[in-house]
Amino acid sequence: MANKLSIGRLLVYAALALVALYYLLPLYVMLTTSFKTLDDIRQGNLLSLPHAWDGGAWAKAWASACTGIECGGMKGFFWNSVKMTVPAVLISTMIGAVNGYVVSMWRFKGSDALFTLLLVGCFIPFQVVLLPMAQLLGWLGLANTTAGLVLVHVIYGTAFTTLFFRNFYVTVPDELVKAGRIDGAGFWTIFFRILLPVSGPIFVVCVIWQFTQIWNDFLFGVVFAAGEAQPITVALNNLVNTSTGVKEYNVDMASAIIAALPTLFVYMVAGRYFVRGLTAGAVKG
Repeated sequence: MANKLSIGRLLVYAALALVALYYLLPLYVMLTTSFKTLDDIRQGNLLSLPHAWDGGAWAKAWASACTGIECGGMKGFFWNSVKMTVPAVLISTMIGAVNGYVVSMWRFKGSDALFTLLLVGCFIPFQVVLLPMAQLLGWLGLANTTAGLVLVHVIYGTAFTTLFFRNFYVTVPDELVKAGRIDGAGFWTIFFRILLPVSGPIFVVCVIWQFTQIWNDFLFGVVFAAGEAQPITVALNNLVNTSTGVKEYNVDMASAIIAALPTLFVYMVAGRYFVRGLTAGAVKG
């Protein structure tokens, strides 16, 4: 029985290793290609290691690669994405926390209908909101700005964060909230003193979810931003599709990794907490 179990476990590990290899292979190709020279790329094969590791493609991708008619590299667009993503994540997460608290703990007339509408908002395709959102940004004077992109992502992401927090808060024992009310705690006191201290797991879920969605977004960035306000995903698309001169695959790969590094870092650091947060109630109810 022990031998059969050991063989079965070895087979499971072997299958997991093959799957991991399959998913990591594109990252390996991107990473090795980014450190190759153009001659090395032409003379070698896709899976070969660089003959001489060269970081010149990374320096060019960051500082001087052409993203269309501009040749200032990815650095400006990288910081655009940072300035867009950080406030959008924080604002949408806090709004979702308050909304989830309201629809789960403070029942009022129409609360179920409101939650249903927010739930429907999670399934509205990006394309449906493009025209009304463009008109709204025009009215507010935020068209083609980073602040406009922040507003767009806050509005679109609030439905998701509200759903996550609501489904987490319905698992919190009602006795805690009732005890607070008996002791004279009001709306905000209960929220800040009772619920927020136990909301760490779901905050991690929302931050990772929102960060990934907003940082990797291309459609909103290409539609609602222009020129120097564009995020890094749009700049990466422009760089890869630039057809002047020799095609520099090493620069393209380095640029793609630069664009993906923040989300890779977030998942490497906080990925296990994401799973814990989901199992703590983010998908229950």
